[in-house]
Amino acid sequence: MVDLVQKHPSGGYILEELRVGMIAEKVITATEERIRLFAEASDDFNPVHLDEAFASKTAYRGRIAHGLLSASFGSAVVGTILPGAGSIYISQTLSFHLPVRIDDVVTIRITVVSVDQEGARVELNCEGFVDGKLIMDGIATVRVPRRRKPSAR
Repeated sequence: MVDLVQKHPSGGYILEELRVGMIAEKVITATEERIRLFAEASDDFNPVHLDEAFASKTAYRGRIAHGLLSASFGSAVVGTILPGAGSIYISQTLSFHLPVRIDDVVTIRITVVSVDQEGARVELNCEGFVDGKLIMDGIATVRVPRRRKPSAR
């Protein structure tokens, strides 16, 4: 049984609400603009990402998105859906399997694989797919709040 969850009404799940098997997905397109903005934000101007003439002569035969741009799509799920607001990355392993190209539609799937009640941490399996093919995966360790902040009135 797939336990696909949506964004929590409060913005984030607290530790006690998380259980192994919870899954969240988000679909994001690797647009030309996202690649350009990521290059600006990261200061990574590798021509394999930005220069078609250069990239066409590489093993990839064309421009590809930054690997960490694709990985940041996973961060979007962790920070906004599962666990969501208030969660803090502790660590992340990553393996890249296939390149992401301009206008590829990336489906990110985050799955809770363990919950550490004492340490207020969860381990998350993080996967990215393009056209059903695994493009990257890894395990994230994330600190999760034990309770919600009271709402400001």
